[in-house]
Amino acid sequence: MIRKLIAAVALAVATVAPPAAAQNATPDAATAVANVQGFYNRTSTFSADFNQQYFAKAYNTTKSSSGHVIFSKPGKMDWEYTSPQGNRIVSDGSKLRVYEAANKQMYEQNVDQSQYPAALSFLTGQGSLDQNFTFDVQSGAAFGFTGGYVMIGTPKQPTPAYTKVLFYVDAATSQVRRVLILDGQQNRNRFDFENPQVNTAVDASKFTFSPPPGTTIVHP
Repeated sequence: MIRKLIAAVALAVATVAPPAAAQNATPDAATAVANVQGFYNRTSTFSADFNQQYFAKAYNTTKSSSGHVIFSKPGKMDWEYTSPQGNRIVSDGSKLRVYEAANKQMYEQNVDQSQYPAALSFLTGQGSLDQNFTFDVQSGAAFGFTGGYVMIGTPKQPTPAYTKVLFYVDAATSQVRRVLILDGQQNRNRFDFENPQVNTAVDASKFTFSPPPGTTIVHP
């Protein structure tokens, strides 16, 4: 569970089509990466509602969940789940805490010791796309994604967390609309975000979390 939760954390924004003039634009990989990186380099905070679908290949089952996420540079994030109710993933930039409400367990470790995904690090100001991935860019139409293109990222350093990360990008704004994470077991983790907001004030208390009394603390 801890690997799935941490590996799943990734950037995504709601799937809303841009103006028709931009729909057929498919830049080369270097241009696409530079445009997307530039957009998020100018973003100090990001928040949105999210919907997540996790497909487990071994069991042929899909689990859906949802909630609200906030990112703040450098290295801070808060995933607050409404379904399953009470689950949290919180980082203050130093410690990563993953709380599972149903089991009353919290996994806690240093961020630099976790499987902190490259798909997230560029958003929190601690990495860059071109340093972490080799990209192939395809037309969004081939993936049923109208109005943009898909950046297919292969990690430069092998990781058990994922083998590919697909970034669905709005061609008009260079903003990522969806992320799909694939791992070596053919599991798929997809995030779509809704009602995104960038560069707004964020309450610093969102990045601290104390679990309820009786919670078992696990240090992987």
